[in-house]
Amino acid sequence: MRLSLLTASDIQHELANAVRRRRRELKWSRSALAERSGVPAPTIKRFETTGQISLRQFLLLWQCVDRLERVAVLAAPTSDTPRSIEEVLRDD
Repeated sequence: MRLSLLTASDIQHELANAVRRRRRELKWSRSALAERSGVPAPTIKRFETTGQISLRQFLLLWQCVDRLERVAVLAAPTSDTPRSIEEVLRDD
């Protein structure tokens, strides 16, 4: 497990805010985004207010407001970065 000050809930809310911000920049209502994405408008509202959504529905929304490649890089292999303070101290 990696050391982080962020929680899963923090990231959920940040992602929800990013989708909402981009939807508003595009001047789309939730209904318009629902039509484009196939995700029901009430689900979009719940996501924007609570951060709760399925991964599939998130990806459907994201592909409408941004590029899926930006999410795909999260699954790419990473370099061997330290996972804890102990690993940092051992690497001296």
